[in-house]
Order: sequence, then structure tokens, then C-alpha cells
Amino acid sequence: MIQTLLEPKYLLTILLMGTIVYITYLTKRNASASDFFVGGRSFGWFTNGSAIGGDYLSAATFLGLAGLTFQLGYDGAYYTFCFSIGLTLLAIFVAGPLRRFGAYTVADFLAYRFHSQRARLTAVVVVLAISGFYAAPQLLGAAQILSMFFGTSYEFGIIFTCTLMVFYVGVGGMKGTTLNQALELWIRLAAFVAMTVIAIYIGLHYNQILANISDFKGTIADTAQYTTDGKDVVADGDSWSGTGNYFPTFWQTISMTIGLSLGTIGLPHLLLRFYTNPSAKAARRSALMAIGIASVFFLFAVYLGAVGRAIFIQGEASSQVMSDLITGGNNMVVPSTAQALGGDWLLGLVIAGAFAAIFSNLSGLFIASSGALAHDVYATVLKKNITQKQRVVAGKVAIVILGVLYGALGLLVKDASIGHLVALAFTVAASTFTPIFILGIWWRGMTEKGAIAGLLIGLGVSMYMIFFKDTLPTFLQFNVPGIITVPVGFLSVYIVSKLDRKVPGDVNEFMKKVHSKESEIA
Repeated sequence: MIQTLLEPKYLLTILLMGTIVYITYLTKRNASASDFFVGGRSFGWFTNGSAIGGDYLSAATFLGLAGLTFQLGYDGAYYTFCFSIGLTLLAIFVAGPLRRFGAYTVADFLAYRFHSQRARLTAVVVVLAISGFYAAPQLLGAAQILSMFFGTSYEFGIIFTCTLMVFYVGVGGMKGTTLNQALELWIRLAAFVAMTVIAIYIGLHYNQILANISDFKGTIADTAQYTTDGKDVVADGDSWSGTGNYFPTFWQTISMTIGLSLGTIGLPHLLLRFYTNPSAKAARRSALMAIGIASVFFLFAVYLGAVGRAIFIQGEASSQVMSDLITGGNNMVVPSTAQALGGDWLLGLVIAGAFAAIFSNLSGLFIASSGALAHDVYATVLKKNITQKQRVVAGKVAIVILGVLYGALGLLVKDASIGHLVALAFTVAASTFTPIFILGIWWRGMTEKGAIAGLLIGLGVSMYMIFFKDTLPTFLQFNVPGIITVPVGFLSVYIVSKLDRKVPGDVNEFMKKVHSKESEIA
């Protein structure tokens, strides 16, 4: 038993979880709702920038982007370009004004902008929809790692991860979550740096890798034993190094670019992070730091996806690695590549990094969703005038409820691709909250009815085009339908607002508040 626990994959994972528990214990005192939901607005740009990076660089980035590159080549690498645009737009247009506004939750923005509880409750529905869409693939990644490298069942992985998250977020609140997210980001970066250094050291230079992969044609010998059809895997280099295989038309590519790049602006757990800074200046610096960190991560992810592909087609890795690269699908390329490059210790570091990515992102989703349920629904609409302590208790109860809900969603997506599921979550966010925050911050003419219409129509159209894609005409069947759903969201807000014309009387005061310097407001 002790010898088993000393294996690197167990030892490093236990160290990570022990550190999480320790930080959570140190930050367990959440005396007020401000402490629990926004960390007392006390985090500077470095800590919050690291936490934003930790929140944004989820399992989709740590595992999924390398996996998409491994599987799709240039089409997979293109995802990273879209994610980079999104963070930049968020920093330019939203981060500073959102912090100057100041609140506890995303729904607060609509409620105060229009003095409307209807707008608040509509926003809550959208927050839960986006967070559920995003949480499911994170749980999928956790369960697959536990299954492949620790031998547990998929169902156990989902239950174990949800239980840990309920403790992690429920006890530590935003304070513990932020510090854990910052720590977890640097664990992931260490894992990617170690893999990259070793790969380059043993001669896997990028240009040579690309040439080898592109030149490879035919099947990979001796892989039939791992496939379900009993045939060796075909790995044609022409299709990997070409473009247009996953997104076969120009419009499919544009649609994905719009959905992913604008989706970042509408992610509730990222928007919430800017409330934790002490000032708008710190919020902008946090966003810029997150952009820098994310850009480095994206470069690593694309390179390591290509390294995994090169190792795979060489066919010289251990039978365990070859088996994992086939049966684990594109989601588990990074751990398998780490094992091929550096053995058990590097695999252990990567597994700890993968859990760090999943926990970091899930904790942000739990905080955003619990704020929606406890603050926006319970404390603001159902049971007003409750104490600060009761608000914190309501937040913790909401986290338990969300643990059950997200666990159920995780069980439903067992065979899905992490990267693609996250892309769809981005599309829903881009079609709902992105129009609301861009127009709400920069256009005086938006009305309550326009905002509600934009949220509901954007949500409905994007969900329909995702789940009922086959019922649509061929020219409307997009893998990521942002080209349709995002303009629909923006136009719904604009047209209904123009017809309504009931702009809040204090809109000029609101605009002054979100666009003025802190010194002018004071």
C-alpha cells in the first residue's frame, strides 16, 4: 500500500490535493458575502491575473488543445488563435468598466443597469446554462484521468471530483478559490515547460516533427490490438498537415472564430473575477497578465500536440503509451506523451497539472453559479433582508446542489470531446452575455426588454443549433454555429431596444460610473 502511494502519479496528486485542503483551511473564514463571493475585493493584479489564467486555462487548454492538434493538425491548432483573441477583447472592452461598476455576480450588472429583477432572473438562467455546459467537459477530463491512470470507473471519477469541489469551494469561498487557482496555474506551466524542455533535448524539434508527420502515409504497425475494429490505425500525413478537414468551408472557419473569440467575453466565471480586484487599473493589469500567460500556454499546447503525434506515428513508444493514445482518444494525449518523454515522474507532474486545470476551472464555475442561486435568487428575490452570515450559508448550500447537478451532467458526456464541448459553451456565452456586456457598457440605448430578449433568443437559438443540428438545412449546419447565433444575439438586443425605447432615466450616471477614472468617481 505505502509503496503504491509513493508512485509519482499518486504522490504528486496527493501533494496537490493536500495543498488545496491546506489553503482551503487557511481561508475558511468568510465573515461576509463580499468575502465569500468576491474575496473581499482584495486581490492584486498578479494573484488575480494568475487566477484568471487558472480559470481560463481549463482542461480544454491543458488537455483538449494538444489533443485537437494531435488529432486534427492545423484545424485543431486554429482553436488556440480564437481563444487568444477572446482574452484580448475582454481586456480592452470589459475588464475596467466591469470593475468600476462593482458587484457580486454577473446578474447584478443587469439588475442595476435596468433596476429589474426580471433581467436578474433571466441572467441567472443563462449563467446556469453556460456553467453547466462548461462544467461537464471538465468533469469528463477528471474522470478519464482517474480511469486511465488510477484504474477507477468513470462514474467514480465524476462523484470523487464533485465531492472534492464541494469541499474546496464551499469551505474556502472566493478567497480559497483564488489562491488555489493561482497556485494551480503555475503547476500546469511547470508541467508544460518540463515536457517541452525534454522534447527539445531529445531532438523533437518542431520543424522536423512537422516534416515527419506530413510525410507519413498509411497505417501504424501493430496498433490493431488496441482498436475496436481490429485494424491498424491509418494516419495520413496529408490530412493532418492540411486545412479544412474539420471545418471544410470558409464559413465554418469564420463561424468558429466568431463563437470562440467572442465567447470569452461572456463567460460568467471570468467576468466575476474582475469584481475581486481592488480597482479598475488592477483589473486591466490582471487581464493583461492572463493574456500573456495564456499565449505561452497555447504555444506549448500546439507544440506538445505535434510531439504526441510524432511519437505516435513512430510507433516506438511503450505498448501502454500506444494503447493510451488510441483508447484514450484525443483528450489524453498530454499525459501519454509525458509518459513517453519522461517516464513516471513526468507523468505524475502532468496528472497533477491536469487535476489542477480541472479543479481551477470547476471552482470558478461553482462560485459563479452559487452566486447566481444564493445571491441573485435566494437573497435578493426570495428572502430579502437576510444577514451576511445567512448569505454565506446560502452560498454553501447552493454549492452542494450544484455538485449534484454538475455530476449528473458529467455522467451524460462520457464519450464526448473536451475541446469541442468547451467550444460549444463558448458559443452559448458569445450569443448571450457578450451582446449584453458589450452593448450594456458602450451603448446608452439598450433597454430592459432588449437585454432580456437578447439573452433568451441568443440562448434558445444557440441551444437549438447545437442539439438539433441535423434538423436544419445543410447550409445552416455548423460545428460551432457562432456565425448565426452571435449576430442573432446582438440584433435581438438592438431591435427590441429600439422598439421599446424605455431607456433607464439614470443611464448617464451609469455610463459615467463605468467609464470614469476611480479618482473622478471618488
